Amino acid sequence: MSAMHNPAHPGEVLREYLPAGLAVSDAAKHLGVTRQALSALLNGRAGMSALMALRLEAALGTSAEMWLGMQTQWLTMPRATRRNTKRFAWRPACCLPKPMASNLRPLT
Repeated sequence: MSAMHNPAHPGEVLREYLPAGLAVSDAAKHLGVTRQALSALLNGRAGMSALMALRLEAALGTSAEMWLGMQTQWLTMPRATRRNTKRFAWRPACCLPKPMASNLRPLT
């Protein structure tokens, strides 16, 4: 499979596979996932997992490899060219939250 210059997020492609007018909650129920998980995937806020790819393979007759290949292509392209990606402001290391390791105690 050749690499695309600006591949779509797998959630964008999944939207095209779902029948028009099908509610996200109904599709999620059919796939055996939560509405929130499916919505996050469809809106590009979550990636395609192997388990979701297998569920889609069974439900839609597609291949899990196709879905995971799309996810891989989307993840390996430069972040600046991705669609459906929120931009996060860069913060210097001095402004990052401190690790909570000091609060942890060994289990006894």
